[in-house]
Amino acid sequence: MYYKIFSTKKRLIDPRPSPDKAEVLSVGLGIQAHVRKLFRGSLAIRVVTAGSTNACEQELTALGNPFYDVERFGIHFVASPRHADMLLVTGPVSRNMREALLRTYAAIPTPKIVVAVGDDAIDGGIFKGSYAVLDGAHAVVPVHYRIPGDPPSPETILRSLLEILDDLDGKRP
Repeated sequence: MYYKIFSTKKRLIDPRPSPDKAEVLSVGLGIQAHVRKLFRGSLAIRVVTAGSTNACEQELTALGNPFYDVERFGIHFVASPRHADMLLVTGPVSRNMREALLRTYAAIPTPKIVVAVGDDAIDGGIFKGSYAVLDGAHAVVPVHYRIPGDPPSPETILRSLLEILDDLDGKRP
């Protein structure tokens, strides 16, 4: 009887359509061209999780799966900020993570490129105004780019990275 009640329920949420492999490849090749030109073939990214719900981190992790495989485009996630070309910040920056974010930012070599990933990192998101958070990465370090979403999908992150690299390429002499 219990099974019959739930088996007749209609589905409330339809899954989003999957990104097209050719589209991912197209964006990735654009990224690869910029990475070769601007970073000599390898863009090293350091991620700082500053009190997030782990949703953005899951989307960033998905970039390394066999479908997206960002390593083939020259993007590498690194453990040490001393090896990073770009800093991605996720989460609303809890008061406890302020010092860690500052130290990571200080350890990244210049020129420093800081990207706030997700609504929480941009302005605090759903945590905005809480006594426990600083309402986004911009309250602690200079943020150069923002990738909105709660969380942004891997495809959105990839497209945003391409736009960031387009912008950086335009700024170079």
